[in-house]
Amino acid sequence: MQYLAVLVWLAVFAGLAVLGYPAAARLFSRFRSSGAGFALPIALVTVWLPVYWLGKLSFGPLTVAAGLAVLVGVAAALSLDREALRDRELRLGEEIGIDRRAAAETAVVFLAAFLFLIAVRSVDPAVHAAGGEKYLDYGMLRTLLRSGTLPPEDFWFAGEPVQYYYGGHLVAAILTVLTGSAPELAYNLALAGFYAMLVTAAYDLAANVAAEREFDARTGGAVAAFFVGFASNFATIGRILLGFLPPGLRESLAPGIEALPLSGEGFSYWNASRVITDTVGGNTFPTINEFPLFAWLNGDMHAHMMGTPFLLLAAALGFALYLTPAEERRRRLGLLAVVPLLGFFQIVTSTWSFPSVFGVTYLALALAPADPTGLLPNDVAERVRAGRQQVADLIGGDGADRALAELERLLVPLGVVGGLVAVAGVLGLPFLTRTMTGGSERTIALLPAAARSGVLELFAVHGAFLCVFGLFLFSRLRGDERLPLLTAVLGVGAVAVTLPLDVLAFTLPLLVVGWAVLRFRDAGYETVLIVAGAGLVTIVEFVYVSEQAGPLRMNTVFKTYMQVWVLWSVGAGTAVAGLLAGAKRAVQRAERPGVGRGVVVPAFVALLVVSTSLYGGFALSGHFADASDPTLDATEMPSWYEEGELAAVDWLDWNADGETVIVSAPAQGGTPGMYNWNSAIASSLTGVPTVVGWAHEVGYRGSEAYDARVGAVDALYTGSPADAASVIREHDVNYVWVGSAERNRYGDELVNFSDRAGYEPVFTHGDVVVYEVTAAELPT
Repeated sequence: MQYLAVLVWLAVFAGLAVLGYPAAARLFSRFRSSGAGFALPIALVTVWLPVYWLGKLSFGPLTVAAGLAVLVGVAAALSLDREALRDRELRLGEEIGIDRRAAAETAVVFLAAFLFLIAVRSVDPAVHAAGGEKYLDYGMLRTLLRSGTLPPEDFWFAGEPVQYYYGGHLVAAILTVLTGSAPELAYNLALAGFYAMLVTAAYDLAANVAAEREFDARTGGAVAAFFVGFASNFATIGRILLGFLPPGLRESLAPGIEALPLSGEGFSYWNASRVITDTVGGNTFPTINEFPLFAWLNGDMHAHMMGTPFLLLAAALGFALYLTPAEERRRRLGLLAVVPLLGFFQIVTSTWSFPSVFGVTYLALALAPADPTGLLPNDVAERVRAGRQQVADLIGGDGADRALAELERLLVPLGVVGGLVAVAGVLGLPFLTRTMTGGSERTIALLPAAARSGVLELFAVHGAFLCVFGLFLFSRLRGDERLPLLTAVLGVGAVAVTLPLDVLAFTLPLLVVGWAVLRFRDAGYETVLIVAGAGLVTIVEFVYVSEQAGPLRMNTVFKTYMQVWVLWSVGAGTAVAGLLAGAKRAVQRAERPGVGRGVVVPAFVALLVVSTSLYGGFALSGHFADASDPTLDATEMPSWYEEGELAAVDWLDWNADGETVIVSAPAQGGTPGMYNWNSAIASSLTGVPTVVGWAHEVGYRGSEAYDARVGAVDALYTGSPADAASVIREHDVNYVWVGSAERNRYGDELVNFSDRAGYEPVFTHGDVVVYEVTAAELPT
């Protein structure tokens, strides 16, 4: 394995984190860790912003150097006021108990998570086409590194800019330049870096939330890191338990689902990510209910994964707002000023999670102890309060005033956050209009009632979190409130399942009880995250984005559930720490400790950890079973790849420059399919643009534009010399690729370019021939 490259990347991560720490300490001065776990994401966003804008003019090592210079300047400027910052830290340290060891903790967590994923990727490093989007992700990284400007040219639609959220791939490209790595190594090293940032951010945020609640910080952080880095849903334990049921009962509860033996024989890591299905008109459509371990084990470097550390950065900003008292208005406004920049970054990195950045900010403002009207200009705030009082006097009674105050608490943050969204939208408008729209056929659609998730599906996917949150919120209530509330929850659940609105059986109690507990009981920021995740789970049961990427809401669940898992992991970490703290206090208060909370709660936590670890145990044991020579080379392909194709890819990679264009067979449903190893292999593994590639382009540009190019390319391979010349001149094609994909697609209709003027075979290996085109010799 490439140990030197691993050390270089760790050194670069450490250097960036050191440079990002002054900004993290300023933003998160009330955290026990001073925000050390977010220093690296902050540094990367700080470098990314100037690189993105300067990249419109020129992108390359000098642009990355300019971005790094901005980071150094920001760090230096914030460090100049070191004395004032130290005084503030000392004052806050006495007030909240800043732990100087917490920064070291986050470094250890990052190192452990990074090396864990390095080990995982080293035995399966290839960006093969089967079962994922690695062709897309690796091709995106390669085309960025070849590009001279941003956005890069679309390697599956030559001559046009990429119409995909490429911000995370740009982060990976920046890291590739900073480390001086070869792209084939950078892919897996960047993947490990995103994973480590996510686990570290979850640990740090949960530890800080737990510390603020006077729970054990390390317990909260460790549980959150476990959930986001290793835990799975209940699908695996559910299949094991099915095996203990009589066959008739098993089939009635889970029709079509096979039981899993305790030995794990027949286990596939894939199944747990395909639990929820949509059924309409007798047809069943899958959804993708991923969780982090599945995603990183599968090895895509996809946008919904790369955006997760920065979603937690937004959640951390929300927590900083939540902690800041109303009298520190300037500081609160300063924190809010960062949110649009992070929102803009998320637009380009993972557009699906862009709304969640502002949703979490809204909830943090609406549910924080501080009055949100304090954010408004003084004269505006006074008018708002006066208007509320006038309406209350008109209605009469203190109850009206309290109700209006709650309404004000909802509406004022809505206006504030609406303004932040507008700023981020203006910053991201060029990307949204030019890069993301085009001929896209995306629309917002209502989900048919028959397609909504069933109660057992929802419990299999979200059950671990629901058990933790239900028990935690239940413990926040007084004794005389618990039985009536439990009765109401059961009633709501029965009605919801009958309607059918199964999702409300779970999320409505979390939303209502969570909100009420936050406003009127002992609760903290963990409950804000509980409410945020419950809102996302509820939304995707009613609306979805209709698009080419998948039937019904497959892609909507795919991109939304990862956000839910990440937010809920932090909430679960704090909730478990709270449950254990409550159990410890109960034992200390008891005169004769017996079988009570002191035993039940730790047993519940242990059972939860074991049940959600079975998937990881089975998956990793199978993953490492066939390990041979470890490597991080993403182009070290499995045996089913043909040697001639890979040799041709290496030749093209070596001979192509930033202006090179090729033509190859399109990858649609059929032969070759999109997820076939030889589909658009040359462009996907080199970043060299081909005239038309994967059918994903239908979702980006519309079927008319894609089909037109497919027809033109088909004519090039099967039609007259004039047909081929027309395509070559229109797209400035330099090389014609003839490999197994082209031979399979066109069969006997495939022309022999060796018999035509203007085509010279410059590479031949087995059945693969690459022809260099001399346009001047082609027919006019």
